[in-house]
Formats: sequence, C-alpha cells, structure tokens
Amino acid sequence: MTPARTTPETTPGTTSPATPPPTTPLQRLRVLDLATLFAGPLAATMLGDFGAEVIKVEHPSRPDPSRGHGPAKDGVGLWWKLLGRNKRTITLDLSTPGGRETLLRLAASTDVIIENFRPGTLERWGLGWPELAAVNDQLILARVTGFGQCGPYAHRPGFGTLAEAMSGFAAVTGEPDGPPTLPPFGLADSIAALATAYAVLTALTARAATGRGQVIDMAIIEPILTVLGPQPIWYDQLGYVQPRTGNRSRNNAPRNTYRTADGSWLAVSTSAQSVAERVMRLVGRPDLIGEPWFASGSGRAEHADELDEAVGGWIGRRTREEAMTAFEKAEAAIAPIYDIREVMTDPQYRALDTLTTVDDPELGPLRMQNVLFRLSETPGAIRWAGRPHGADTEDVLTELGLSAQEITALRRTGAL
Repeated sequence: MTPARTTPETTPGTTSPATPPPTTPLQRLRVLDLATLFAGPLAATMLGDFGAEVIKVEHPSRPDPSRGHGPAKDGVGLWWKLLGRNKRTITLDLSTPGGRETLLRLAASTDVIIENFRPGTLERWGLGWPELAAVNDQLILARVTGFGQCGPYAHRPGFGTLAEAMSGFAAVTGEPDGPPTLPPFGLADSIAALATAYAVLTALTARAATGRGQVIDMAIIEPILTVLGPQPIWYDQLGYVQPRTGNRSRNNAPRNTYRTADGSWLAVSTSAQSVAERVMRLVGRPDLIGEPWFASGSGRAEHADELDEAVGGWIGRRTREEAMTAFEKAEAAIAPIYDIREVMTDPQYRALDTLTTVDDPELGPLRMQNVLFRLSETPGAIRWAGRPHGADTEDVLTELGLSAQEITALRRTGAL
C-alpha cells in the first residue's frame, strides 16, 4: 500500500488496502475490466488509481496474458503487478450460459465495462449493447480494439505494434539510412489507454447531463496519430512527407544526443528561440545567432550539421557533470540519457514520488510507477498490486447476492 498521492506541500494520508481514501474522486464508480493485455486494462488501472472499484474478469483457464509477459519473480509476473493494481480479480467464462447471466447481473450495478474482444464476439455470446443496455441503460461500454468496430479491417486481430506501423510512427523513427523502427515497449497501447480513460470520463460527464449511457468505439490505430502531430495536415496542404531524421528534428536545431568526455550521453532541445540562442552563446558560437536562418526553428534545422558540430564538440570536451552544470547555469535545456537504474535514483523523481513502494503479500515491497498526477484535494493512491488469478471471485459474487450453492454450481459447469 502506498499513501495517497498529493502535492508535495500536503501531508499524505494513509488508506486501507480494501477501500479507496474518502476523498478519492472516482470512489463511487464501478468498472468491469473484461479486456486483456494492455490498452483496455491500463485504462481500467488509471481509473482504479483514483478510487474506482475495478473488477478484473478473466477466463477461468486462460488468464490475462500480461500475467506471463516479461520477467517473473518466484513464478509471479511482474508486469501484472503493475497492470493489475487496484483491481479485484474474478474468473468468469462469458461464453457459457452461467457466465453470461452472471455478467449481466454484474452489469446491472456497474458504471463502465471495458472490453477488447474482436467485434461481434460479445454479440455472439448474447452480451452486445442491446442486452447490456437492457439491464442498465446508464452503462458506459468502452470497446477497445485494434481497428475499431467498423471498416474493412475491423475483424482483423490488432495489437499496438500494428498501430505503430500503420500510423506512420515507425516510418519517421530511426536513422535516415536505417529501417523503420518500432518502440521496444507498448507505446500505441499506452496512448490508447490514456485516450480510453479520457473517453470514459467524457461519457460519464455526458451521462450526468442526459441520464443515459453510451458506447465508446476506441481504435488503437487512432490516438497515436494525434500524438504524431501535424503530419496529416502537412501532407494535405503541402504534400510533405516527414522523413526519418534519427535524433534530429525537422522543426528545430540543435536537437540531438551528444556524448560527453566521460562516455555519458546528454540530450539537448532548443524548441524555443531564446534557448537556442543561449546554447550557442554557451558553446562559443554566438556568431551563428546573427545568421538569417537562425531566426526560425525550421531554418536552424536546415543547418543542423553545423549546429551539431558546435554543440557536440563543446560537450565532447567536458564530463557529464561539467556540461550539465554549465547548461543549467545558462538556463539552457539539457538532460542526461538515463537507463532504468538512474531513473530509480534520480532526485527529481524521488521528490515527486514518481516511483513509489507498494507492499505486496506475494513478493513483499515493490517499486513501481505512481499514479499519473497529483491532486491537492482528491488524490489517487495505489491500494494494492496485481492480485492472483481469481482471488476475489467468491467475495465479489457473494456481494452480488449469489449463494454458496449458486457459486458452486457455476464452478461445476465451468463458468467460473
């Protein structure tokens, strides 16, 4: 358990591992997480971090594959500990009659369902929007799929990697003479998760005005396009196709990674004109500031070789500490390129409690990313890390009103 995440000026309060803190903004919200892997489940995690009661529904014999992704400790998947935090876990086979009826009973008292089955799957099980809305017309159904609910690709299997490829992200990532490059982590899924959480809160706000629920159609191929910025309008208006530029930018310069005398790497950004001028004064090339092309980011980008030579040469003659100190004194933008070991010990991250410690019954103290942001009055909190498969099945179903005999019967038929 980690304390509620507040602004640094406030005193964190403690929370029970079973209930949200009393000021948690989403504490009256119930979410059923029917999704697997990353985009849908991560959206549910974000809602749970601010107090929503999230019930993770997994197949009895085929748990969420994220439990088996990446390294494990003592047979326990570590990624799941992060993705499954603040969720109660139950098992339910939705394709069985008992599983269907139980899901409908849960849906009747639920605010949000998040699912990522291929389009038509819930309908095949008799759990489509008409059936769900019939038991709860205030329900929000968030459908998170690779390609959305309609169109020629709707029924294809879809993953974040495909979105990173199709969105144009991979095409602009990598060195100019190298291949398109995919990220080594779930970038498109994570962006889609943020967008889904935003969509859910938007739909809930609409419900407060209309009294009616609705369906959210979230295609993972779409949110990453927003993050890629003005590429569509550039092409539409100018026919411009952004090329791969490595660590450089076509929008400003100097912007690159530079190696120090002691073998470290630093990143420099000069998106603001004033910062670009400070950098050039610092590295001993104030003469370049007076060049006509220096007055705009795109103009500087066209002279990136000359600017990189000046900045890279200056940094290359200094240690990381020397370069960082000089840049900070000059109020120029610079940052060290960390691997995860340095992230874990950085004093700024420590001050923000960005990586916090959660006590876990299975593995003991765990360090993981904290909730996304700090609220001074209604903070979020990590109440527990991901729980074992089906750990809360009997408790949740008993709270729903099922008797011990009914639960036993569901188990006997394979619904649980």
